[in-house]
Amino acid sequence: MILESIINHFKKYLPLDTEEIQALTSRLTEKKIKRRQFLLQEGDVCKYFTYVQSGCFKIYGVDDKGVEHNLAFTAEGDWTSDIGSLHKELPSKLFIEAIEPSVVLQISKGDLWYLYTNYPKFDRNFRVIIEDKYIELQNRLLQIFSNTALDRYENFIDQYPHLANRLPNTQIASYLGVTPEFLSKIKNERFKK
Repeated sequence: MILESIINHFKKYLPLDTEEIQALTSRLTEKKIKRRQFLLQEGDVCKYFTYVQSGCFKIYGVDDKGVEHNLAFTAEGDWTSDIGSLHKELPSKLFIEAIEPSVVLQISKGDLWYLYTNYPKFDRNFRVIIEDKYIELQNRLLQIFSNTALDRYENFIDQYPHLANRLPNTQIASYLGVTPEFLSKIKNERFKK
């Protein structure tokens, strides 16, 4: 069953009972996403909180020079969204793009609010999910400001062990804030240890 993954996902927090599972699954929309297809583009208002059943996405912004800066990756068993755009209903400054063919489950803001109001476990579960994402973001910012590129690469491997061999060097380099050539040097240094 395709929904088994998301139901098991909630078991890490507060497990859902039969009624809560029904309330959730009746509000989810499944989508198949092609490689390089967008869930969100800069300027659009984010309308969904998205659970990744399979595949991989990158969340990134583009600077004034047209350079892409990867902020995060999301793969199986994780959530993706532009929370600021979703909650404030403002145009996004981010892109969410599929790196691989993917299958996602989406829930709209209105349906999410309905679950929060009528089933308190969802309020608690999603609060913890968002808090975890906030902690990831704080740690990432600290790494950018205080770690060497080699340390950032080591942290990337720790955070995304399942993605290190799936992502092209250009994507990893963008995430680390280095050139692909410098990433190759970092990898060589790491393997010499």
